[in-house]
Amino acid sequence: MRGIRGAINVQENTATAIGEATRKLLLAMIDENNIETGELISVFFTVTGDLNAAFPAATAREIKGWNLVPMLCAVEMAVPGSMDKCIRVLMLTRTNKNQRQIKHIYLGEAANLRPDLDQ
Repeated sequence: MRGIRGAINVQENTATAIGEATRKLLLAMIDENNIETGELISVFFTVTGDLNAAFPAATAREIKGWNLVPMLCAVEMAVPGSMDKCIRVLMLTRTNKNQRQIKHIYLGEAANLRPDLDQ
């Protein structure tokens, strides 16, 4: 089992913006890591306190087969100076890949959260 991290920021606090960003991020995470739906164990989302128009998990459940994947949403810690309007993901999956083979996905401005990763 491995954890795959990801994050993306949105421009506005709307259900549409949150949904589109969530879908874009999740599809990139599974594509870049060659993950099949049946390999997913669970997905944990956090959002910054300024995003409350929709649950990212609601969008994820619309992806084919994801309605059976356990998911949870929470509010990210409010650390002074941290990025606003940000969705973060921790995806747990069954895989034979080692940690160096996992591709963590940070899109848009959220790439600044992990400059140490080769994006």
